[in-house]
Amino acid sequence: MSAALDIKGLVKRFGGLVATNEVSFSVKPGESVGLIGPNGAGKTTIFSQIMGELRQDAGHIALDGTDISHLPTPRRIRAGVSRTYQVPRPFSDMSVAENIRVGLMPDSIWQMIRYGPNHDRESELALSVGLTKEQLQRQPSELSMGDLRKLEMARTLATAPRLMLLDEVFAGLTVNEIAIMSSLVQSMRDDGMTFLIVSHDLKALEPLIDRAIAIDQGRLIADGSYAEVIADADVRASYLGAA
Repeated sequence: MSAALDIKGLVKRFGGLVATNEVSFSVKPGESVGLIGPNGAGKTTIFSQIMGELRQDAGHIALDGTDISHLPTPRRIRAGVSRTYQVPRPFSDMSVAENIRVGLMPDSIWQMIRYGPNHDRESELALSVGLTKEQLQRQPSELSMGDLRKLEMARTLATAPRLMLLDEVFAGLTVNEIAIMSSLVQSMRDDGMTFLIVSHDLKALEPLIDRAIAIDQGRLIADGSYAEVIADADVRASYLGAA
């Protein structure tokens, strides 16, 4: 079986700075992998390269065995990968429902064939992540950070991904909101979604992942179970500040 995501020798330079340095790893279908490391390690840069928002200087990215390294972002989304962002990026001049509808647009013909022209897909997606029907008519500025994170998830799900990249999905959330978001991710994981998750909240991340990958200064320094990676001397030195 092909890996859901297979990255080989990923390199990205910004002038003299090497943001990702020969990074290679894979994620199996249905697997949930945590991507950890200190600020500036290159985690978000890896996400941006997977999505085609940044073009790698070297290396290859394959999705379900198909090389997507040189595809533009919309084609990667149609191929089955989507992401959330550290800072939610809703369209501020659109309602919550309209924000979700944008995600449905690339596959609108397929959606009409599958669900019919009168199916309220935006409402279905909103309810699936814990938003209410009343919130659909609100503006994003009226939502709490927890609900903005839910909107990000709904927009991502609207593209019908097989692989979801979650970038600091717990950032800015209360303890109760973290528990709600964790339950949502766990439910999607149980349904077979494949995840690559960046998070500094290791306590919230641990129960959601099968494996952890640690990077530092653009290099992969550990790959294994959560316990193995956290106990790794290089990880403790670079990420946890321990010798």
